[in-house]
This record gives sequence, C-alpha cells and structure tokens, in this order.
Amino acid sequence: MISVDRRATAFVVARSAGVFAGAGVAQALARIAGPSIKIRLLLRDGERFRAGQALMRVSGRLREILRLERTLLNLLGRMCGVATLTRAFVDRTRGTAARIRDTRKTTPGLRALEKYAVRCGGGDSHRAGLFDAFLAKDNHVAGLVPDRMAAAIARGAAAARRKRKLSFTMAEVDSLRQLESLLRIRPAAVDAVLLDNMSAAKLRKAVALRDLLAPRVKLEASGGVTLRTVGAIARSGVDFVSVGAITHSAPQIDLGLDIKPAQRRALRR
Repeated sequence: MISVDRRATAFVVARSAGVFAGAGVAQALARIAGPSIKIRLLLRDGERFRAGQALMRVSGRLREILRLERTLLNLLGRMCGVATLTRAFVDRTRGTAARIRDTRKTTPGLRALEKYAVRCGGGDSHRAGLFDAFLAKDNHVAGLVPDRMAAAIARGAAAARRKRKLSFTMAEVDSLRQLESLLRIRPAAVDAVLLDNMSAAKLRKAVALRDLLAPRVKLEASGGVTLRTVGAIARSGVDFVSVGAITHSAPQIDLGLDIKPAQRRALRR
C-alpha cells in the first residue's frame, strides 16, 4: 500500500537512441495526473538522445507519478518513434532540395501528435486531411482520359478556391501523360502535383517536363518510399517526398520510468 503523502522523484529514460518529441504532451499529462506533479525537461523537442539518457525528471506524490507513468511512456514512445524515423529519412536527403513530408496515414486519435512529431524530426506536415487543402486523388477522377482529367481537376480546384481559403491545391497523377495535361492548363490548374509510384528515372522526366511547362508548380513524389530509395528519389529534383511509413510504420521508442533507489526501497516496505 502506498501512502497518500509519499513523494518520489523519477526519470524518463531512453532504452535506445532517438529524437525527442512530446515535451508539451508530457506537461499536459502531468497537469491531468495530479497537482503535485512537476516535470523538468532535460532536452528540447527535436534533439537527439542516446540509449540510457534521461529525457525528463518527474517529481511529486508517488501515487500521482504511477498514475501518469504508462500513458506518458506510451505517448512519448510513439512520438519519439515518429520523430526518429522522420530524421532518418531527412538524413538520407542531405545535399538535395527535397523536403520529407508526412501523409494522412496516421493512428486514429493521434494524428495531431504524430504530425507534430514529424516536424520534430525535421519533416514537413502540410495538411491534416481533405478539408484544409484541395487534393484530387486518383480515385476522384478514375476512368477519365488525361485531358478530361486535367480539365475536371482545374474546375474543381477553381470552385474550391472560390468557396474557401485553402492552403494549396494538389492533384495526384501516375503517368507523365496525365502530368503534361495538367501542366498545359493556363492558369495553372493546381499549385502542386503528387507523382504516385514513379521510378527515379521517371521522376527526372517529370521534373524536366515541369521545368519546361510550368516551373512554379511544385512536385511531390509518393508511394512506397523507403530508406533505401529515398535518396535517389530526392536527387531526381522533386520538391517534396511524402512518406507514409514515418507515421504508419515508425517503431516505438522504448522508454522507462526509473524511480530513484531510495523510493524503490520505500515502495517495497
């Protein structure tokens, strides 16, 4: 039985190396866990940590610390995992102008936290869903030949711009013919084009086509991007590379809550 008044000090410790994300989440959870909880952060969001390093100091009533423990470790482990994998992709694109972006492939209920973690890892989070920007996916224009597809997208983007303020307009294509049809529309049908599942060689042709017909349109490569392939994709000249894996497949970083030895002895009594 743990006394209501028993106090303790504990540290959140990393069991493996990674990139930190979740300082604000930790502070918010501490306020929920109990009024006695105080958290002292030992590094900032976006900073790297090594295995065995303490990430934060937690002090307060022991009951409240234990109430906080599992939720804190679960959310921090998830966010640090996303930030760490994002940083690995960003590191593979060094020397290019391409930026790593996330997708909408996120854990239900955790999208805002995971997208924030992407930014902590050095990536870009450019939309939350299909409501804050115009995005014409392949399923939206399925069955249309390239010229009709481009015309339909141009009409849809123009109508969306008239109805609301958008961050950007984008269309997805999976062939150079579709891309060319979009790029030939004046004024530009969309602000950016998503190039789906194209090889690095095909991406280079897409970049050359864009540079010739509509230099202001941004190009984003997407589809099955891995740590092995992202470097070549980035070197093709695209502006962005979107990677679903940084959210849907990021390994959890193993974190532990280590109570100081004196408190462990007290807990056993």
